[in-house]
Amino acid sequence: MNIAQAILQIKETLNQGDVPDARRDAELLVSFVAGKNKTFIVAHPEHELSADETSRLDNLTSRRLAREPLQYILGRQEFYGLEFDVTPDVLIPRPETEILVERAVEFLKPRGNHRFCEIGIGSGCISISVLYQLKNVTAIAGDVSKAALTVSERNAQKHGVRDRIQLIESDVYSNIPNMYFDAILSNPPYVPERDLTTLQPEVRDHEPQVALTSGAQGLDVIHKLVSGASSRLNDGGALIFEMGFNQSPLVSELFDRHLWKSIEILPDLQGIPRIAFAVKR
Repeated sequence: MNIAQAILQIKETLNQGDVPDARRDAELLVSFVAGKNKTFIVAHPEHELSADETSRLDNLTSRRLAREPLQYILGRQEFYGLEFDVTPDVLIPRPETEILVERAVEFLKPRGNHRFCEIGIGSGCISISVLYQLKNVTAIAGDVSKAALTVSERNAQKHGVRDRIQLIESDVYSNIPNMYFDAILSNPPYVPERDLTTLQPEVRDHEPQVALTSGAQGLDVIHKLVSGASSRLNDGGALIFEMGFNQSPLVSELFDRHLWKSIEILPDLQGIPRIAFAVKR
């Protein structure tokens, strides 16, 4: 079987299973198994795949047909210009979270040699992207999952920032050292429990629920995040975190105006309120 035949066969199989973006996924699976980039795949459709490659493709196609996320199958995802290792122990990095990184970099850059904290580091995409951009900044990051910390450590080593980040097993702030930070960052679990069944099967059935949902309204962790932030931030420090598409009114109510001098809700690329950016008095 050659590349063109393999792509066509996989696309048809995935289409029959109503898997979205079947053509794209077929090309990426063939590229992954053949060890060739997209340019080669397009330029050499006649390239013959070995029996072993064909067998591996059959296996990976079956996994995708079962709606396992392509990122878990390939073991990687690009985020903020960097490639991150991902496993089923961590959320898959998403484009809207890049807005959080952009605002964090913009906020921290003029402050010089400073330190931030991330709650729920997961794959490490947020902290590592910030550290990669700002060479004079350090971080402390926690996650309730030991397996997630293993993934983030691997990614920190991969991108050369491991010596500037301390990783801690922690449920929100429980084990975070008693010190002050210039920023606290987080992409917390925020999906309301009742909405889990409405998610795409790739998310609902494969991504870690502990990183997806937190309480009936999805706000349990966010409440802890906000209530504990001001006592851990320097004056003028910022709390920056992601939220669900309809949660901005409830999230805004969590902030004590006596403690915070500004609270801004930033939209994502679709105009949906997505990022809370609050500055301590």
